[in-house]
Amino acid sequence: MNKLIDHTNLKPFATTDDIKRLCDEAKEHQFMSVCVNPANVTFAKAELENSDVLVCTVVGFPLGANTIEAKVAETIDAINNGADEIDMVINIAKAKEHDYEYLYQEISEVVKASNNRLVKVIIETCYLTDEEKREVCQVAARAGALFVKTSTGFGTGGATIEDVKLMRESIPSEMSVKASGGIRNIHDFKKMVAAGANRIGTSSGVAIMKELKEDL
Repeated sequence: MNKLIDHTNLKPFATTDDIKRLCDEAKEHQFMSVCVNPANVTFAKAELENSDVLVCTVVGFPLGANTIEAKVAETIDAINNGADEIDMVINIAKAKEHDYEYLYQEISEVVKASNNRLVKVIIETCYLTDEEKREVCQVAARAGALFVKTSTGFGTGGATIEDVKLMRESIPSEMSVKASGGIRNIHDFKKMVAAGANRIGTSSGVAIMKELKEDL
């Protein structure tokens, strides 16, 4: 279960001490990754040296309203700083306008810039209709992303079982789903995994692991 967790702190006021604690907890529980803001990538990479915990960061976060060129530059900078995985936010307005060609271009450009790093495409489900969610998932698949992700955690809603199921059904079997936003306990965690999530983004990873051990 621990390897399903991206241990996350994307708060704008997260200090160096907060990120060190995040990394220490990730090493202790052997989480898949820490997910941090771009300015914290270099520090997190150094803290996680000689561990198998990956460094994940965000691009176009949290609104997704950056230009394609800016998202590409962010991606390159993050990788140069040591990022192993990229969670990118789509241009949500383009999804609402059904400009799927634009979304294909921006996702494929970020995938290309990632230089074979894992790219997770945050579609921010709380703002989209079910049909828009399906379309964006399919665009992400065509553009070469290997993951779609529910939420930034900064929108009007987080992950839901219904959205995870819908996303799972909308992508090829070789792709994966990351559920993120509002997953705070073992009950939420298990529901998301049962619905088809392959990765869980949460700031409550330590609490979830404690509950999991108590369940055994």
